[in-house]
Amino acid sequence: MWFWEVDRVLLLMVLLLIAIGLVAVAAASPATARRYSDGAHIVPPMFYFWRQLIWVALSVPIMVFVSMVPLTLARRGALIGAGICIGLLILLPFIGSEVNGAKRWIDLGISDLQPSEFLKPLFIVSIAWILSLRATDAQLPMTLMLGVTGGLTALVALLLMMQPDFGQTMVFCIVWIILMTVAGISPAVIGGLTGIGVAGIVSAYLFYDTARIRIDSFLWPTKEKALAEHYQTNMAEQTLTSGGLFGTGPGSGQVKFKLPEAHTDYIFSVIGEEFGLIACAAIAVLYVAIILRVLLKLIDEEDAFKLLAATGLVAQFGVQAFINMAVNTGLAPSKGMTLPFISYGGSSMIALSIGMGLLLAFTRRNPYLKRSPYTVRWSGT
Repeated sequence: MWFWEVDRVLLLMVLLLIAIGLVAVAAASPATARRYSDGAHIVPPMFYFWRQLIWVALSVPIMVFVSMVPLTLARRGALIGAGICIGLLILLPFIGSEVNGAKRWIDLGISDLQPSEFLKPLFIVSIAWILSLRATDAQLPMTLMLGVTGGLTALVALLLMMQPDFGQTMVFCIVWIILMTVAGISPAVIGGLTGIGVAGIVSAYLFYDTARIRIDSFLWPTKEKALAEHYQTNMAEQTLTSGGLFGTGPGSGQVKFKLPEAHTDYIFSVIGEEFGLIACAAIAVLYVAIILRVLLKLIDEEDAFKLLAATGLVAQFGVQAFINMAVNTGLAPSKGMTLPFISYGGSSMIALSIGMGLLLAFTRRNPYLKRSPYTVRWSGT
């Protein structure tokens, strides 16, 4: 029944995205391996590709398994998982390992665990469940829904800012506003939330050093700041455009060797150098196609929880992809945001697979459920 109920077109598009990601990581792996090699330790050129292949082999079965989970079990699992991830975020300042001045990971020995990646899909499903309660009990005031979900989002945002992780904070807040809008919040409240968001960004600029440094280096780069803070985005843009429309060819890129984090945050630029701007445009179109496919499936959705959960999950997917591509093209300051299903990373790949598995579960439809038994179809004879 799963094969007939699941959105096979959506599943195929996601698998295509994962395949593109493997090719992209293979292209970026030699540059990253050289960057992290030294006289005492030589990283094999294809080290990150083989690691990513392992993560994909683990993630795809997880995605398929999660897509088979019944609705009630998916909701309960998301609530429990979100609670565990928030607990890990609280413990991160004490047990987290520091990388490039940020404590976002827990060292497990064989790999690093990033709780915020796993929290995103689980938190979205949890917020969707809270907001869907009003569909079953109209007496629940929207102000209560706003207060409860807003408080939870503010708690997560505070924990993320402590890491610091400004990019993930923006994703959580944007998706929360989208869910509140779909839940039926009034335009006046939406305007108020927008004002609060603007005030939050201004406050972050005034009192949050990480945000101020990133914004200053992006909007008003001095010569010294450009060398220190603006280097990554400049190199990303240079790498992206150096291949022209059709690219230099697989393995022929040279600018990528100067690019920091070529296999994660800036893998979109590596694709541009080796496969061309046309390939980058095709990937962007594939992301848009996935988003539109989900939204079209939700047009006639009657279950409030499924509608909110699927909308939130696809919004998170789209916002994350947009931010990463905006950074790579020089339209936004560096955020440390991976490109969904394409960038290297175990936590990112498994967490995205869980989120996409939930999305596939929430968009499953029984094609025979609403078919009338009285409908007469011409047999052709």
